[in-house]
Amino acid sequence: MPSFNRVLLLGNLTRDPILKTLPTQTQVCEFGLAVNRKFRTPQCEDRVDTAFVDCAAFGKTGEIISQYCAKGRSIFVEGRLRYDSWEDKQGAKHSKLSVVVETVQFLGTRDGSTQTAAPQTKVEPQPKEKRRAEPVSVKQDDVPF
Repeated sequence: MPSFNRVLLLGNLTRDPILKTLPTQTQVCEFGLAVNRKFRTPQCEDRVDTAFVDCAAFGKTGEIISQYCAKGRSIFVEGRLRYDSWEDKQGAKHSKLSVVVETVQFLGTRDGSTQTAAPQTKVEPQPKEKRRAEPVSVKQDDVPF
């Protein structure tokens, strides 16, 4: 049976990314992402539901995220779900669902604001030349169908 594991998330970082080095000398960047869903209740109240997602990015992607991102920054990530389960020292079993980031796009500016460019000065449009439309003749043989 075929399967498909793909996640697309757009949200804000909940904490500063932490860059770690694994024993295999691979870099991993761990961060949290808050993703909001806005909806209206049957009583016409506007509500926001927030999902908090743990993410991990490996290699160069992780290095770039740790270098350019901070808490509050808006990013778009694409990746896959990963399920981890473990047992602690007391014998209690734990599990966690997280996202392994494969690609990332930064949104807004480094400080987390959404303004992308400074206001530009107004430029006056140049007058356009007036052109006459020339008649086009179409033969019956030129029609492709």
